[in-house]
Amino acid sequence: MAQKCSWASSSPEMEAYHDYEWGKELHDEQKLFELLSLELLQAGLSWQTVLAKRKAFKEVFFDFEIQKVSQMTEADLLRLMADKRLIRHEAKLKAIINNAQCLVELQKTGQSLNKLLWEECPAGPVIHHFETLAQVPAKTELSQKITQKLKRHGFKFVGPTIVYSLMQACGLVNDHLESCPFKYA
Repeated sequence: MAQKCSWASSSPEMEAYHDYEWGKELHDEQKLFELLSLELLQAGLSWQTVLAKRKAFKEVFFDFEIQKVSQMTEADLLRLMADKRLIRHEAKLKAIINNAQCLVELQKTGQSLNKLLWEECPAGPVIHHFETLAQVPAKTELSQKITQKLKRHGFKFVGPTIVYSLMQACGLVNDHLESCPFKYA
């Protein structure tokens, strides 16, 4: 009998995220920026914590519209730091604004986050065949390579573990367990 990845059953939000988002191939620039932002917010925290605050983050970051986020000011940052609905980690919040500014600069050169990520997998998603969660790595050589590319473009708070989580989230890699009915859905 097929069984979902075990982490998916921890809450209704986690199950919905697992079933309808995680591991699905994604190329939309704004959605990729949202996932990158959420992944960096998660560092040191649980994904459940981030999902619980996702609606508030979408609100304060203009639904992750890159141009609008890139124009946020020090006054905006102070407002974010006072908002109890958020993860109020100054370096993470500054990184989101910085990363939006980096994306605006990338787009001026005809580049994008989508291209930066997916050019590393021209044949499509890397499909892993893990049987247990213990087999799933926290980072890989590919996540280290993408991290270095992002850092060269000025991105902040993007280490190989955060990037690997992004790769899983946007479907660049398929880490659904072999027993999961969403492996090839």
